[in-house]
Amino acid sequence: MKIKIFMAVLLGVLLPWTSLALADDGSVAIVSPAEAKIIRVLVQPGDFVYSGDEIATLKTENGEKIILKAGTSGQLTTVAVTPYQKIHKDELLGSMKISPIVVEKPALGSDKALPPMSELLTNLFKTTGIYGIIDGQMNKDWTIGIGRILMIFVGLLLLYLGIFRKFEPLLLVPIGFGAILSNIPMAGIAEPGGILYYIYEVGITTGVFPLIIFMGVGALTDFGPMIANPKTILLGGAAQFGIFTTLLGALALSDLVPGINFSLPDAAAIGIIGGADGPTAIFLSSQLSPRLLGSIAIAAYSYMALVPLIQPPIMKWLTTPEERKIKMVQMRHVSKIEKIILPLLVLGICATLLPSAAPLIGMFMLGNLAKECGVVDRLTDTIKNSLMYTVTIFLGLGVGSKLSADKFLNLETLGILALGMVAFCIGTATGVLLAKLMNKMSKAPINPLIGAAGVSAVPMAARVVNKVGLEANPQNHLIMHAMGANVSGVIGSAVAAGVLLALL
Repeated sequence: MKIKIFMAVLLGVLLPWTSLALADDGSVAIVSPAEAKIIRVLVQPGDFVYSGDEIATLKTENGEKIILKAGTSGQLTTVAVTPYQKIHKDELLGSMKISPIVVEKPALGSDKALPPMSELLTNLFKTTGIYGIIDGQMNKDWTIGIGRILMIFVGLLLLYLGIFRKFEPLLLVPIGFGAILSNIPMAGIAEPGGILYYIYEVGITTGVFPLIIFMGVGALTDFGPMIANPKTILLGGAAQFGIFTTLLGALALSDLVPGINFSLPDAAAIGIIGGADGPTAIFLSSQLSPRLLGSIAIAAYSYMALVPLIQPPIMKWLTTPEERKIKMVQMRHVSKIEKIILPLLVLGICATLLPSAAPLIGMFMLGNLAKECGVVDRLTDTIKNSLMYTVTIFLGLGVGSKLSADKFLNLETLGILALGMVAFCIGTATGVLLAKLMNKMSKAPINPLIGAAGVSAVPMAARVVNKVGLEANPQNHLIMHAMGANVSGVIGSAVAAGVLLALL
């Protein structure tokens, strides 16, 4: 009797998501912890499970995922649920007979008579993608049926934008292809055991891929314009205003729209879209809101790719033709020693004031220091070429794995896309408005257009600023001045992510 009481207490600790009742035969009842839908069942009656093995995955109405795991070893005597079944709180899911030692006998093969040809053809048809779509639509959930087809078309759209429109092709092509792979019926490529699942778990859940990308971006970045004109640091900070505005907007949307339930960490992850920095958005959402990572990544990279379409109207609306014609003075030469000291100085400030941002800032500054020191050219070449591009492939596929229909097709995704656009527009606008103010207060002329480069879309935002400036004045080359604000924006978005991580 004491042993049974001990096992009940042990199971109550190890299986916190379930309510357990120890029967006289040593079995326990597994019940639902909440109102939810069964997404995946990984076991069948008679299966043996071990401590830590996943039994089933549930999804609540607000999108929260609950994973049920075995807290001890034993044999499942009953499994009373099927995938995509709706369950209620405290509803019986199954039962398990606990055992300190599991004795498992491998099944012996036996000769069977060849089934009729009609049965073989029927079984063959049940392995096709067509059957998977029909069965999902009729017997499971529309996101497993027609939803998969819709998401495959979304993947094709991303491929079109990357290949034919050249919008961020290095990321949109693998993301689009990953979206197609993750929605192939019955293939399970993005499910446990599939290659996209492991790519996501190894590189994105751990945060490794975004950090390596950040190191590569650092090796491609020149801090010279920012050092020559330190005022641009303010522009990079102003552009981050959209992050915190959108955070509040996400919380307000949750209160106003039924079916949208963003928590504070969800809202923070959505807000970072306003920084227009894909790796930072992925890193932060993987830490704060993994369930929304696919939607957030798509929004971040889509708006980065659409910088040439989104920013010019905002820039022209907030500035006069005379302001757009302003020519800025040539910047001073920046010495090599200044460029070497800067990454160490920034890292020191980060370590002192905001250690939570150290992963992003540290990898970014490592890449830049390798570039500027001039003694590790082979390492620098590896960081900014083969290493970064290899990781970019897997990062894109990992993000694409989160674009499966059951995860992506919901009202919250539309909310994220709308909030992402708001965040990006606010970030652009605040940068331009601060640059206008600085122009009025500064002795040296400042073209307000460079404020739009305060978002982190490097170097596309700076190129757009230069293009709009040349349209107003063919002799007005703003690219280097805009790069100062652009680089500041990268640091600003990393700092904002660090602040959110520290607070949440």
